[in-house]
Amino acid sequence: MKKTTTFGAITLGASLMMGTAAFADCGDVVIAEMNWASAELMANVDAIILEEGYGCNVDLVPGATNTTFASMNEKAEPDIAGELWINAVREPLEKATAEGRLHSVIEGPITGLGEGWWVSPAFVEAHPELDTVEKVLARPDLFPDAEDPSKGAFLGCPAGWGCQLSNSNLFRAFDMEAKGWTLVDPGSAAGLDGSIAKAVERGENWFGYYWAPTAIIGKYELTMLDWETPWGGSENWDGCIVKPEQECLEPQMTSYTESEVHSVVTDRFLKEGGVAVDYLKTRVFPGEVMNAMLVYMNDNQATGGDAAWHFLETYPEIWGAWVSEDAATAIKKEL
Repeated sequence: MKKTTTFGAITLGASLMMGTAAFADCGDVVIAEMNWASAELMANVDAIILEEGYGCNVDLVPGATNTTFASMNEKAEPDIAGELWINAVREPLEKATAEGRLHSVIEGPITGLGEGWWVSPAFVEAHPELDTVEKVLARPDLFPDAEDPSKGAFLGCPAGWGCQLSNSNLFRAFDMEAKGWTLVDPGSAAGLDGSIAKAVERGENWFGYYWAPTAIIGKYELTMLDWETPWGGSENWDGCIVKPEQECLEPQMTSYTESEVHSVVTDRFLKEGGVAVDYLKTRVFPGEVMNAMLVYMNDNQATGGDAAWHFLETYPEIWGAWVSEDAATAIKKEL
């Protein structure tokens, strides 16, 4: 497996040396290594499995949601975007799939992912009956604000983040101030993470916004709350909830927008990728395992490549279900 910064030609590799029909099916594969930890891990796991298990000649190239999508859509390269968060590119992706340029080979390559409102383990243990956002909103007394203990503290996003607008507008939509809540700006990513760490380590209640998969969710075992309120539609969300307050004067109650992640491939790769395409259709990372791997990467300053080998060594029962027996045997020899 090699890494390059261009989408150049790839030299023939293991697919010719291995000599079997299955390996010859695979050939050259270019995978986008997206610039966040979970996607970096996924790309490296895919690369190792396809190269060592199926004899593919794999090339990893740098990637990011919008730039990788644009390159795949306009230039048909790279071949694979393993963790594409499609909310950011939904309309052009739908057009590209309708016209046959791109294809989603699996919806949800990681389980339990998404944005939402979370609570700490101490709260879940003490109040298992308060298992939805709406039930928690009725109990601000359980989350006393440090500045004003008569109010409940809801930790939103730092100013300047996109999620700061959605959380602020949802705060207004659910009339949380009148219910006894304060919307707390943590000031920074470090401030948000620090508030979680402090509460969990002290065994205190915590309620606020976060997202998964992340090392913080894995390390501190937060629980994302369900919503009783149904999804209010994209017109309310896209036309109001994600807008500045002056452009969203009357936000309507809604559950948080559902995050969708797909593994997307080009049309050429779908037709010619053979066993590599079959593998991608079966590859799903359990959310709790991905969170644990992100904790490992964070604690050990591990690269995606290092973490991928650690994943393969630690979770053979998971990845073993994604591959053929022959591929599993070949991969285990490398381990």
